[in-house]
Amino acid sequence: MFAIVRTGGKQYRVAAGDKIVVEKLDGEAGSNVTLGDVLLAGEGSELKSVEGLTVSAEIIAQAKGEKVIVFKKRRRHNYRRKNGHRQQHTILKITAIGDKRADDSAAA
Repeated sequence: MFAIVRTGGKQYRVAAGDKIVVEKLDGEAGSNVTLGDVLLAGEGSELKSVEGLTVSAEIIAQAKGEKVIVFKKRRRHNYRRKNGHRQQHTILKITAIGDKRADDSAAA
């Protein structure tokens, strides 16, 4: 089964066992997070209803991306500015794609 989830302003196609790198989410390594913004779900070529569907994931690590150099220059004005930036990321491992109501009843 696969799902398309939205987090951090981007969309990701995920299945159970996948590892994805997303924008920084709160939490420490080893903790679980639930992605509730599921846009599409299906199995094979048939689509399923996404109402109440959630995606469970485990945080593997909090990391930083590659360094991006921001260089500004105005010619003939002796204006040069150099800045660096490293975006913070969260590495997730998708553990399950399941129905929220089924998870709640199993926990009770």
